[in-house]
Formats: sequence, structure tokens, C-alpha cells
Amino acid sequence: MSLRINAVVPDFKADSSQGPISFHEWIGDSWAILFSHPKDFTPVCTTEFGAVAQLSAEWEKRGTKVIGVSVDGVEDHKRWADDIKTYGGSEVGFPIIADNDLKVSKLFDMLPEDAYLPDGRTPADSATVRSVFIIGPDKQLKLSMTYPMTVGRNFAEILRALDALQTTVKHGVATPADWTVGQDVIIPPSVSNESAKEKYGEYETILPYLRKTPLR
Repeated sequence: MSLRINAVVPDFKADSSQGPISFHEWIGDSWAILFSHPKDFTPVCTTEFGAVAQLSAEWEKRGTKVIGVSVDGVEDHKRWADDIKTYGGSEVGFPIIADNDLKVSKLFDMLPEDAYLPDGRTPADSATVRSVFIIGPDKQLKLSMTYPMTVGRNFAEILRALDALQTTVKHGVATPADWTVGQDVIIPPSVSNESAKEKYGEYETILPYLRKTPLR
């Protein structure tokens, strides 16, 4: 299936490093981030898992659960967690889905339906399993991004995007380029000037369709 913004993400059951999960039930009323990897015991992926583990307090502060998915089995995931801790210095406190049957990768449109894992496979056989999906409590896809195997993901940017998503949902605003918490936000064009003044107080008109205001 093809996933688009605001579509409900697939529900599924799978084994993980923390036991069986039912995905929608696991999300519950939280925000969630699913991030995928083409293979355990690979260098870039190990650094990324280490970065996510180091940010455990930041995910919790934002009411967000994180879950990894890699196309290897549970026992490999558990052994790999030791390497991740060695690199990043933090326990892997989140589950890693075992996707050696490629079910999750195909459900999230990271691999074609006819994909399979050949004997003696390498990460190149599942190279497109390198995505991040930010999911709202409504189980809808809010943001997705895909990286090549050679480029490590910037989880500070993923945190920034999560902050922006949560802010826009809570306050009914938009955020400009490079926005971070505390900076002015954009008043949507659908809000009239009169309504904007009533809702936000004083605001700055830069262009007729571009108005900025601090969050109050």
C-alpha cells in the first residue's frame, strides 16, 4: 500500500525484542515514531540506534513512543543491543520489531510486494528500509522521510519536526522554515485578520498571506 500524510497507518502484529506487539494497541494515546533499518550489525544503523537510545528522556517529555524495525530476527536484535549500548552508552529501552518476513516493510511501502531476502543477503537487498514515520495519537501518518544507507539520520531534526507537529496540532498554527520551540509561528491564511487579532492579539504582517505571531 502507498502511505500518505493523514492516512491511518497499517495495524499489525509482530514479534519484537520486548515480546509480541499489536501496533495500534502499542501506540495507544501517544505519539509514536517508527524508524526502520535494512540489517542488524551495520555501522550507520548502530550509530542511529545509539542516538535514539540517548534521547529517551526527550521522547518521554514529548509523550512519544519510539520503536525500531529491522529485517532480522529477535535474537539478532537482542545481541545487537549490546553493540548499540557499547557505541552510544545507553540501554536500548525501546522495542525492535523482527521483520525477517518483510511484512512490516511491505505494509509501510518500503519494499515491493515481491521482495524477498536471498541467502547470504547484504544490507543492499533491503536498502530502502531506511525510513522514519511520525504517527499521531489518532494513528494517522503525520510525517515521513527516507534516507540512503550511507547517510545517518539527524535525530535532532526529527525532534524538531516532532515539536513542530505537536505545536501545530495543539494551537492550529503553522511553523516557518527552521522553526524551533519559542520562535514565532505562522497564522494560517484561512484565519481572517479579525479572527487572528481576536485569537492571537498583535501579530506581524510580512506579506498579505504571511503573518507571524508569538505563541501565548
